Amino acid sequence: MEKLSASEVLTNNYTVQVATTEHLHLAEAICHEMEESAKARGTGIAKRSPEYLRDKIKEGKAIVATDSEGDFIGFCYVETWEHGKFVANSGLIVKPEWRKYGIAKAVKARAFELSRTRYPDAKIIGITTSLAVMKINSELGYEPTTFSELPVNDAFWKGCQSCVNYDVLSRTDRKHCLCTGMIFDPEWERKKALKEQEENETDTQVAEENAHEKWNFLKDVKVLERLKNIKEKMFLKMAERRASRQVM
Repeated sequence: MEKLSASEVLTNNYTVQVATTEHLHLAEAICHEMEESAKARGTGIAKRSPEYLRDKIKEGKAIVATDSEGDFIGFCYVETWEHGKFVANSGLIVKPEWRKYGIAKAVKARAFELSRTRYPDAKIIGITTSLAVMKINSELGYEPTTFSELPVNDAFWKGCQSCVNYDVLSRTDRKHCLCTGMIFDPEWERKKALKEQEENETDTQVAEENAHEKWNFLKDVKVLERLKNIKEKMFLKMAERRASRQVM
């Protein structure tokens, strides 16, 4: 497939999937694109070696987007911290000529799905200066968070050392930076589900109570009229019998 310029129309001719050993040869190109993107933006993307990315691919912890020829166009990988308590979807990158076509969103969504499947109890976190990434995260359910809610593990912050803003992070003892911290906590969904269950149970209880609501006279008036007529006839016959006995 001939590479498209930003002005050309793209017809979703790409694939987003969990990377396999078939994608190991793409590690060099992905690392190169990460470095070029960091230079162009003037901010840092944690530097990773091709070997590190290959390890992620072998572990089934990487998402890759490829064009119809199998060339890399987008990538993201999953990292865990503090024994799986936290999961980060890191290294999101899309080749410049393929941007603005929803590839970043598709890659991030697939990484989010992979993280939730493999680590259902983990908090999914991220730090970014990109408004586009913040929007994608927000749509997935992330919320902004303070850095104090992120991992305390030094290894987590080591990746920030290649960023031009690392001195800000260092001088504030990892409390502040130009990046925004974001987090998704699966406990939020559990609480939401519990609340909905309680509301449904309340609705059911109300429905049961309404089933024993006050008697609707108008609804049964015809039946009552028939019962009344029957009783009147019965009492009339009883009265006639008493009267005949008295005469006798």
